[in-house]
Amino acid sequence: LMNGNALFRSPPLIRVSAGMLPEGHAGSRIKPPFGAPITPFQSMQAWQTGCCDHPAMFRYGIGKNTPLRIACIFLLYSMKKMAFLFLLLCTTCVHAQLQYATESGVHYYEGSIGEQDQYMASQCVLDIYYPKDAKQFATIIWFHGGGITSGEKEIPKALMDKGYAVIGVGYRLSPKVKAPAYMEDAAAATAWVFRNISKYGGNPDLIFVSGHSAGGYLGMMITLDKRYLAKYDIDANRIASLIPFSGQAITHFTIRREKGIKETQPTIDEYAPLYFVRADAPPILLITGDRDMELYGRYEENAYLFRMLKLVGHTRTRLYELQGFDHGGMRDPAFPLLLKEVKAVVKEISAVK
Repeated sequence: LMNGNALFRSPPLIRVSAGMLPEGHAGSRIKPPFGAPITPFQSMQAWQTGCCDHPAMFRYGIGKNTPLRIACIFLLYSMKKMAFLFLLLCTTCVHAQLQYATESGVHYYEGSIGEQDQYMASQCVLDIYYPKDAKQFATIIWFHGGGITSGEKEIPKALMDKGYAVIGVGYRLSPKVKAPAYMEDAAAATAWVFRNISKYGGNPDLIFVSGHSAGGYLGMMITLDKRYLAKYDIDANRIASLIPFSGQAITHFTIRREKGIKETQPTIDEYAPLYFVRADAPPILLITGDRDMELYGRYEENAYLFRMLKLVGHTRTRLYELQGFDHGGMRDPAFPLLLKEVKAVVKEISAVK
């Protein structure tokens, strides 16, 4: 085994798949990994640079293109991957060590407002998932989708155990109510979070608004049209960032249906986020599915919103199109983008303060 060439005859070079070697080596031929002298650091350094023709390698049976040399390549690459996974595990453990609590069915309309209406009492509630014994954590308000006609409050699993509070909001649905009732519900829930999250340890300056489809639309409306939160003496610009998943930028198709307008007839009125583009809005990250697979031209609506925000002077808008994912399937790949945005904005706001 000290001399692999004596036992095995391998081809001069070997091709490997893209997933087997680090970036820059995928699909290329394996290059000798070692340099001289033979130390762990310099071996890894040589492997990365692709240099390696020192006579010492042949002395130990690790000559050019031997099976032993090839084994060393993959051994060192595996060690590098293990080191990366170890660091990732350490980061995950920090969040995993936190203990989380959930408080369900909290009424966000105060006093007798919700009690007077049985439907409002059943729908206008929220669930709070938060890290116990933590302080100054960020909060993600999540509005569920369902075309404003179906769905229920939820706390997405992808947002759990990340060190943040997550608020799953329920709201009234059409046709039992009509616009602007569900926008008013979204605003009331958001106002409740601003007023109460500090009681759980959260930072009211780190409140993020997100949601999928109809939920994204509601978040866009209460952020861009400042009148909804102004009713509660809250400036919508206090929202740390708006991150809607495939939200409708024109008037929602359910609202158009309530007015007798078909889904394919575009409308921009007081129920369209596009109508309220403004330069001083909070940072906005728009995420949609593939333009050829989305619902009712959702990508193009968001692209137009993106452009109009830029034209009025808003400098903190970005648009991501998740190619290969349809309207429902874009949720899962969008969650990491949401978490990345939250982390970046939290860091930015914390640095200023």
